[in-house]
Amino acid sequence: MIILKYLNILGRYLILMGRSFSRPERLRMFFKQYIKEMSALGVDSIGIVLLISFFIGAVICIQMKLNIQSPWMPRWVSGYTTREIMLLEFSSSIMCLILAGKVGSNIASELGTMRVTQQIDALDIMGVNSAGYLIMPKILGLMTLMPCLVIFADVMGVIGAYATAYIGHILSPEDLTLGLQHAFNPWFVWMSIIKSTVFAFIIASVSSFCGYTVEGGSVEVGKASTAAVVNSSILILFSDVFLTQLLS
Repeated sequence: MIILKYLNILGRYLILMGRSFSRPERLRMFFKQYIKEMSALGVDSIGIVLLISFFIGAVICIQMKLNIQSPWMPRWVSGYTTREIMLLEFSSSIMCLILAGKVGSNIASELGTMRVTQQIDALDIMGVNSAGYLIMPKILGLMTLMPCLVIFADVMGVIGAYATAYIGHILSPEDLTLGLQHAFNPWFVWMSIIKSTVFAFIIASVSSFCGYTVEGGSVEVGKASTAAVVNSSILILFSDVFLTQLLS
């Protein structure tokens, strides 16, 4: 019975995504909604991404310097490990888990409120494809700006690491620069961007599904918002394992 339940949910999700990615009826209206969602979901998230990335970069650099320090290791190891952690995991996986809480709950609560107040039903009655009008701009908007957020996170993490070098005097800036440049592989940047784009689709689509299919009153909207964050986080972790193995 549990398997049938999850298969039913998967089928409803795929049907909703099929409706969402149908051709827009009015391209001008779709483009306007697309720009609006990019601003609401992506641009408004830049602040929290920069803040968290700065302190995470600083903390990683400090921890690496204090806990991996050894006479047998070169002094630039702290910078090297900081760069690898920021590129391979934090800027894509960990940041998307954080954004799943902010963006995912926002999408689910917005669509859930529209469902319980019958705004979505009104769009359907007027002959508008409500799924395509409401969901597709959110998915494409977040997927468009997610690579920019990844680059911002990487740059701000490096700035945080340099802050520990210049202000905290944890290690010399020269050693940090040498570590950041050592054996740099440009593919890691592209791998981080690809992973984060997939995670952006997961966050937007799963959260939209949870909000769009709400049944009941305002209490169910809160439950849908929680379910959106939890399910998005679980799927991000699962897909991170497969994408890391596939792209490495």
